[in-house]
Amino acid sequence: MKHIPYILKHLRRNWVRTASTVAGMALCIFLICTLQTVLDALSKTTEEANPSRIVTRHAVSLVFNMPMAYKPRIQALPGIERVAAANWFGGVYRDMKDFFPNFAVESADYFAMFPEYQIPEDDYQDYLQDMRGALIGRDIAEKYGFAIGDQFQMESLIPTYRVSGPLEFIVRGIYDAAPNQNASLGMMFFHYKYLYESIQGNTGPGTFYVKVTNPDQAATIGQTIDANFENSDVQTKTEAEGTFLSSFIALTGNLVALLNGIGLAVAFTILLVTANTMSMAVRERQKEIAVLKTLGFSSSLVMSLILTEALALGVLGGGLGILIAQGLVANLANLPFMGLALGNFPSLTVSPIVASLTFIAAVSLALLAGLVPAIGAYRARITEMLRLT
Repeated sequence: MKHIPYILKHLRRNWVRTASTVAGMALCIFLICTLQTVLDALSKTTEEANPSRIVTRHAVSLVFNMPMAYKPRIQALPGIERVAAANWFGGVYRDMKDFFPNFAVESADYFAMFPEYQIPEDDYQDYLQDMRGALIGRDIAEKYGFAIGDQFQMESLIPTYRVSGPLEFIVRGIYDAAPNQNASLGMMFFHYKYLYESIQGNTGPGTFYVKVTNPDQAATIGQTIDANFENSDVQTKTEAEGTFLSSFIALTGNLVALLNGIGLAVAFTILLVTANTMSMAVRERQKEIAVLKTLGFSSSLVMSLILTEALALGVLGGGLGILIAQGLVANLANLPFMGLALGNFPSLTVSPIVASLTFIAAVSLALLAGLVPAIGAYRARITEMLRLT
C-alpha cells in the first residue's frame, strides 16, 4: 500500500498517454462486453424457450412459404393441442431507422400458446374484433409515443406484401411481459387474415407455431409432422422454438463465429495498446529503476511495481468500458438495422456474469501486457541501465 503514491505519480507523469491508453482499453472492453451480451442473449433464448412449442417452416428456407392447407393436417395429428399460422411482415414505420419486428399471426390461437405476453382483457377483445388492430410492446409504445387508438401505416420490405401499398393499423393494445416471464417488448403483432386479404391470398404462412400436449414428445411429434409432408411438393422442417429463433438470427450470417472473432481481435488490440504503453514507460524510467535498485529495492519489488501499474490501467479501462456498456447496450436493438437481428429478443442487459468475466479479461490482458517490460526491469543490471541513460 505504501508504494501506491509512487505508482500514481508515474501514471500522472504522462497523463495524455495514460488517458489515451485507458480510453482505448475502455472502448475495447465496451465492444467485448457488448458482443458477449448479444451472445448471452442468444444462449438464454435457446435455454428459456418453451419446450411445449415447436415451429414448422419450409424445409428449404424461411423465405419460402407453405400452403395454408397444411394447418388442419398438422392439427389432426395426435399430441397436438393448438396450431397458429404466422408471417414475418417486415413492415417499416416511417423509415428504416425506426424499424421494429412485426408479425402477422392467427391471433386467437397464437396468443393462447404465449402466456408470457400480458394483455389487458378489454384491449385484447377490442383487438380481436378489429381487423386493422395491432398489438405493440411496451418498449415500442414508449419509444414512439403510441397510445390506444392511434393510427399509423407500415409498408413491407417484401415485394409480395406490397401489392396493395402500405397497410393501415390501429393500436388496440399494449402488451407487457407477464410476471416472471421473459418476453420481448419491442415487437408488433397484427391479424394474419388482414395480411392475407390485403395481398389477395397470394402467399401462405411462413411458419406454423405448434403447441404439443406433452413436451417430452415434442421431438417425436416434429418428426411426425415432417414425415406427413415428406412426399409433398412443399416439404417442411419442424424444430424446437429455441432452435428456430437461433436459425432466425442466423439469417444475418454466423453471428456466433463473427462476434467471437471480433472479440478476439479486440482483445489482441487491448494487449498491444497496453504493452506499448508499459514498454514506453519502462524505457523512459530506466535511470529511476536503476536508482531504486541502488537504494535497496529488490528486483522482485520493482517488477511488482510495474505489474501493479499495468493492473491499474486494466482496472480503470475495464471498469470504464463496462460502465459504458451498461449504459448503452440496452438500446442496441433500437439502432438502425440491428432490430432485424436482435429485435425478436428480450431487452438486452449486461448480466453480472458477463460484466465480471469481461472485467477479469481486462485485468488479465493488462497484466499480460505488462509482464514483458516487468521481466525486463527485473533482469536488468544497474550498470547497464545507467549506461543506457
